[in-house]
Amino acid sequence: MSSTTQARARIDSLLDANSFVEIGAKVKARATDFNLKQTDTPSDGVVTGYGVIDGHLVYVYAQDPGVLGGSIGEMHAKKIAGLYDLALKTGAPIIGLIDSTGLRLEESTDALNSFAQIYLKQSEASGVIPQITAVFGNCGGGLAIAGAMSDFVLVESSNGKLFVNSPNAIEGNNSGKCDTSAADFQSEAGNVDVTAEEAEVYSQIRKLIDLLPSNNSDIAVDECDDDLNRGTSASGDVEALVASIADNGSVFETRRGFTEDMYTALIRLGGATVGCVANKDQKMSAAGAAKAARFVEFCDAFDIPVLTLTDVTGFKACKCGEKKLPANLAKLTFAFANATVPKINVYTGKAYGSAYAAMNSKGLGADMCFAWPDAEIGCMEADAAAKILASDKSADEISKTASDYAALQNNVESAAARGYVDTIIEPVNTRKYLIGAFEMLATKAVEGPAKKHGTV
Repeated sequence: MSSTTQARARIDSLLDANSFVEIGAKVKARATDFNLKQTDTPSDGVVTGYGVIDGHLVYVYAQDPGVLGGSIGEMHAKKIAGLYDLALKTGAPIIGLIDSTGLRLEESTDALNSFAQIYLKQSEASGVIPQITAVFGNCGGGLAIAGAMSDFVLVESSNGKLFVNSPNAIEGNNSGKCDTSAADFQSEAGNVDVTAEEAEVYSQIRKLIDLLPSNNSDIAVDECDDDLNRGTSASGDVEALVASIADNGSVFETRRGFTEDMYTALIRLGGATVGCVANKDQKMSAAGAAKAARFVEFCDAFDIPVLTLTDVTGFKACKCGEKKLPANLAKLTFAFANATVPKINVYTGKAYGSAYAAMNSKGLGADMCFAWPDAEIGCMEADAAAKILASDKSADEISKTASDYAALQNNVESAAARGYVDTIIEPVNTRKYLIGAFEMLATKAVEGPAKKHGTV
């Protein structure tokens, strides 16, 4: 298979059959330095155009590694920038299929300027249309920045490489020792949503397009053929719980390899797309807070309602985490408070201290807060509180104080009595209550104070 055919084949594998229309097929490089004019550069190394995925209009570009390594020069970048202009005009997602050596050295400052033009278009599109990047070969140097500016990044697990500095350029390292460009490494670092074989990458992009709105004025709603009153699993496993809430188990988990304490996913609920944030560990990490904050900001930008499933007792204590916890927790708290989309919280377990407050609490602006009957909400666990409140008392008195504290302060009934929980629900009814509440909140409108943007 020739590389040009490969670039086109990738597009055809992604889109609905026979739907792709190519734009700029005759464009070639204009530069002449270093005998570049003697080199044939069909489409200047990038195939661009539009097509449909399950009937949804999308714009796609695929780089051709057989034309100067798929490197980015003036005309290559101009084609991508022009595609962004069309996507913004029509309000449709843009998908980049990356396989490139990066900057085209023969074009020097023209190539550098072209990189900046792509960044500019991505910045203009951010929060307006969804941007998806799929890496099938190299995505290095300045091109890695373009990938990170996308909303979603998928990397082909066998050949995809994502890096700013190559592994061999890092002092004391080499690719054999630690391949910092590998899909798994970048996934664990939080830079990748999905790592998979090529066919699965296409499948995951198609699933994502089905869940996403086409733009920030669109609403992602589809027919629901699942029972709206179906019971919900009360499993302690977050993935199983979320799947049981979603219509027919329709879930797209984001940043899948990044941090084990926080779960983020797009789900279909009552036919509508909802963003879900859930604690997987009762101790929240700095990485988990950053992961959730970024996801909530995305949902708010595209008018996607947010659901939180809260079960958290505090924050992970370690020297490394302490360096980032204040800033990342501030980002998470700000993201929830700043979001104007419908926001619903379900307390499925424990919710203590500042972690309770930061996780989309009523005081932070949640529109509706539900709780399972066994949920606990308070400043801290009863045993710890008793040791402070009755520090000079006997063991029996401390035990009684703990029992009293649990009954008076940490009981979910206490939180409900103070209006911090709107309704106590049985776990099996969670899906039914959520669908009804999000439907009720569909016309929510919020006018905040006049400002350009926050600074957190």
